[in-house]
Amino acid sequence: MKIQLNLSPLEEGDIKLKRPVIISGPCSAESEEQVMETCTQLAATGHVQILRAGIWKPRTRPNSFEGIGSIGLKWLKQAGKETGLPVCVEVANVKHVYESLRMGIDILWIGARTTVNPFAVQEIADALQGVDIPVIVKNPINPDLALWIGALERLNNAGINKLAALHRGFSFYGEAKYRNKPQWEIPIELMRRVPNLPVFCDPSHICGRRDILQEVSQKALDLNFDGIMLESHIQPSKALSDAKQQVTPDHFKEIIDSLVLRDPKVTDAMLQHTLENLREEIDQIDQEVVSTLAKRMLVAEEIGRVKKQNGIKILQPSRWEEIIEKRTAAGEAQGLSPAFTKAMYNAIHNESIRHQTMVMNQQGSSNEEEVAKA
Repeated sequence: MKIQLNLSPLEEGDIKLKRPVIISGPCSAESEEQVMETCTQLAATGHVQILRAGIWKPRTRPNSFEGIGSIGLKWLKQAGKETGLPVCVEVANVKHVYESLRMGIDILWIGARTTVNPFAVQEIADALQGVDIPVIVKNPINPDLALWIGALERLNNAGINKLAALHRGFSFYGEAKYRNKPQWEIPIELMRRVPNLPVFCDPSHICGRRDILQEVSQKALDLNFDGIMLESHIQPSKALSDAKQQVTPDHFKEIIDSLVLRDPKVTDAMLQHTLENLREEIDQIDQEVVSTLAKRMLVAEEIGRVKKQNGIKILQPSRWEEIIEKRTAAGEAQGLSPAFTKAMYNAIHNESIRHQTMVMNQQGSSNEEEVAKA
């Protein structure tokens, strides 16, 4: 179901933006010199359209650097004046909102730890009643699209019409390539459901490390995100927070210069014809896939009847382990990633269990059913 928010363009008024929107600045404001120097060097690259800095930092554990506090607003605002760029900060409560508005901050953003709490979002929305200011909403820390949309709706209901979403990935337990898993399907679904909403990407928090920032930034642009936010610091190794994911302004420039901007629309008639033919081929294959899966579920139901007749449990762990191992190997031989094959067969297995459960829960024995059919 599509959702229509009452939105105005972010670039209305004094803020002038062009797509893709590039946001950058320090993870945390640490000193006046650090903020001014970082922002000045970023502005000199010619790429940055909005300057950012963390003023209050919600840290996972106590005794970490939790931000410089309100004085950092003054430094960031001064950097904006000297570079001629709008500035944005994260707000997590009503006090942050009032302090930011008092200092004339141009754009606010709501972080992942706040988006996850509807009470906190509602308090911020209430504090912004009647205020004409753009607000960017990061995804909640957990992969909950409804919660993300709900935060946007609360702000929109409060009269905030200049809204954007910011994808920073989702928390998970364990080791992986990313600090926060991208789960690209979630922001893509957000774009589908709220088509008039600008959606940005935060590769810094997705990656958690510098060496893959370019890769993720390029993917975000290829997936039609409206912009990216990258954290920058004049001396990343000495940063008081998130040192591994920040880059120098020079490195930031290298990343942005390397990005390829592709056309989101097809205008060439011959190219359009080629794509249509290929898409028709995919449609045909997809239809075959659906038909094959439906046949597979009929077989699963028959297996369910056999299990029911013989008092056998639905889940057979050894058989499931065998399927995963064999199908993953077969998929890899055909160029399919193990992660994809496992995810696909997990979904197929869940649907198979659903069909077998329906058979198991049918009233009467299988023999009685056969007699009734006869």
